[in-house]
Amino acid sequence: MNPIFERRSIRRYTEKIVDDNQIKQLLKAGMCAPSARNARPWHFIVVKDKENLKMLSQTHQYAYMIKDASVAIVVCGDLRVQSYRDYWVLDCSAATENILLEAVQLGLGAVWVAVYPRDERIRYVRNVLSIPTDVIPLCIIPVGYPAETPEQKERYDDSKIHYEKW
Repeated sequence: MNPIFERRSIRRYTEKIVDDNQIKQLLKAGMCAPSARNARPWHFIVVKDKENLKMLSQTHQYAYMIKDASVAIVVCGDLRVQSYRDYWVLDCSAATENILLEAVQLGLGAVWVAVYPRDERIRYVRNVLSIPTDVIPLCIIPVGYPAETPEQKERYDDSKIHYEKW
């Protein structure tokens, strides 16, 4: 449970490089996510090229940190293999969370940068990475060694719990 409680959105990274074995571990974690009817509609684009990272950092105003990451993983959903309409979003979100948690386990920092459902963001990322039209980028996960340590916060909130009925 520690990675769940320790996970924070990390937006500042050192210059230390995330190695290929760590990237593979992140991807394996993503692919261990549950998916409806085991459709596994995800695809992952691994971006290490600094020019591509810089271009992705211009996706929107909250994507600025991508340019400083060692690597970014773009999580995409393939509409051709989803089990039910729009379930790719659920499946790829579960894969994204697994990657974020594995990053903590590996001593790395990461943050979920939303692309979907904003059409202008989807078009931009699709253009930068030559993504086919039947594949939709859900998010970008910049990953690196953390250059910040946000404090842990208690997130449990009794007011959000309902038993039996609302």
